Amino acid sequence: MKHKPSHYLHNTILFMQHLRKPVGFLLLFLTAYILGTGAAYLTGHSSPVSPVSSSNSSDTGQIADVSHHLTQTGAIAASAEGSWGLSFQEDGQTPAGNATMEELARYDAFYAQDTDEKVLYLTFDAGYENGNTEPILDALKKHNVSATFFVVGTYIESEPDLIRRMVEEGHTVGNHTWHHPDMSQIADMDSFKKEITDVEDAFLDVTGHEMTRYYRPPQGKYSESNLQMAKELGYKTFFWSLAYVDWYEDDQPAKEEAFDKLLGRIHPGAIVLLHSTSSTNAAIMDELLTKWEEMGYQISPLSELAE
Repeated sequence: MKHKPSHYLHNTILFMQHLRKPVGFLLLFLTAYILGTGAAYLTGHSSPVSPVSSSNSSDTGQIADVSHHLTQTGAIAASAEGSWGLSFQEDGQTPAGNATMEELARYDAFYAQDTDEKVLYLTFDAGYENGNTEPILDALKKHNVSATFFVVGTYIESEPDLIRRMVEEGHTVGNHTWHHPDMSQIADMDSFKKEITDVEDAFLDVTGHEMTRYYRPPQGKYSESNLQMAKELGYKTFFWSLAYVDWYEDDQPAKEEAFDKLLGRIHPGAIVLLHSTSSTNAAIMDELLTKWEEMGYQISPLSELAE
């Protein structure tokens, strides 16, 4: 890739052209070399490239929210904030996140478990209800699976019976904030805390129980200070290592597409993110759980990872 010379370099060259002594040419050479190679280094090494994926790169993680970048050497960029993103290097293997397990652990945060055992953790995000949660719960009950539902505050208000059913059938209800905002833009503890505690209060009113302090940032958007604030409030933060585009209500994926992603990319220690609003998820849940079980996977509650 060719780069235009800077104004500084251009002026230097013009100046040197008027010099007659050999030293002028020497300085010209040295100046061009230093500035030219410096510019090449910066443009060649600091610009991010698209993440590597085992299929389409647009399918990494929650697509609308991915901002994961790799350096040219393939190493994970040093990033402690932004939008959660994944890079799938190989099917069946844990993808790289835009923060490592070790970096997240400082804030009691997770995106997968470092294990070779065939265990996975099933989670759902619930922002509203459209009739698909009940069949999902039916399938989970049939397979005796305990999942975690990350719900917004308005969902608790509008669907108290479903919330109570989740609790009664052994599922965990986690905190997805009240208004589903971009939490990375919230810098003060008071505002952050209100988004969280309002959900806790609604859950207590509906169930009579304290909410389990599991938190998922809306859209996966977070900052380092957010993670610290969640930790100070006693929360564990959960991202994910497997998801697919299932949230467009009027453009649902086909069964075959869902199985391609959810079976092909499942891996030991996966935290799976699905949306309970998905009619595809509702339709395939029984068969999906069966197929995971046939692959030898144990579906465990998040509490086993968090403890």
